[in-house]
Amino acid sequence: MKQRSPILKIISLQPLLNNFSWIQLFILASLILGAIIVLLPLIIVLQTSFTSTDGSFTWSNYQTAWYRGDFLLAFANSTLVALGVTAFQIITSALAGYTLARLKFRGKEAILLLILATLVIPFQLLVIPIFVILKWAHLINSYWSLILPTAASGFGIFLMRQYFASIPVELEQAAALDGANRLQILTNVMLPLCRPALITLFLFTFIGEWNDLFKPLVFTTRPELRTVQLALSEFQEQFTSNWSLLMAAVVIATLPVLVLFLIGQKQFIQGISSTGIKN
Repeated sequence: MKQRSPILKIISLQPLLNNFSWIQLFILASLILGAIIVLLPLIIVLQTSFTSTDGSFTWSNYQTAWYRGDFLLAFANSTLVALGVTAFQIITSALAGYTLARLKFRGKEAILLLILATLVIPFQLLVIPIFVILKWAHLINSYWSLILPTAASGFGIFLMRQYFASIPVELEQAAALDGANRLQILTNVMLPLCRPALITLFLFTFIGEWNDLFKPLVFTTRPELRTVQLALSEFQEQFTSNWSLLMAAVVIATLPVLVLFLIGQKQFIQGISSTGIKN
């Protein structure tokens, strides 16, 4: 069978290209360029983690990094702290978000503005008064010192408030006619409908706490409270660094949150895209 020449193949693509406008081609090229920019550092990290000091391929970096960083303890501590903060934020955000979305009372808009104002205040600005309070309560060097400072979130409250506001009020009225009170309406009607927003908040909070270095560095000194990020910092030596071990440790620390995001990405995208859309 006679093969088509490369010139004919290029010509045959012309009808396909005609279906795209220049704007669409520009957007597609921008997305491809963005993907390359994002993926290239990850590829370099993976390649370095499998490279020995003499440049050959090796798996031993992961074993060495696992035991040197004591990642089993670090994973347990980070998981406990992240789950604790996430649980508190889901509870406080759901209650406050529902209150601001549905209940009518004087000063509601002012309270919402104050909550939004907290989003522009960096946590580092509040660390000294928080440290003083935790020390007064004898909570320094404990799990509570890593959980309580971020137990509530302005972002979480606003996210849940917007999602609650997008749900038709007729659903609550129907539940009220059946004899349900406010708490029953919230737990049995509203929260199940807010599953995408709750999963979004869970992922945001859990990943943020997993990657947090500042709180463990400031509020803890006991080795048994060391988190994943503190374990990673120990691979950075004063003058030199073993980059292969450090990159292997980075991959180990990233895998749990990567798997968690891949599991919940569908609900995450749905929660982000539908928040604030009025039905």
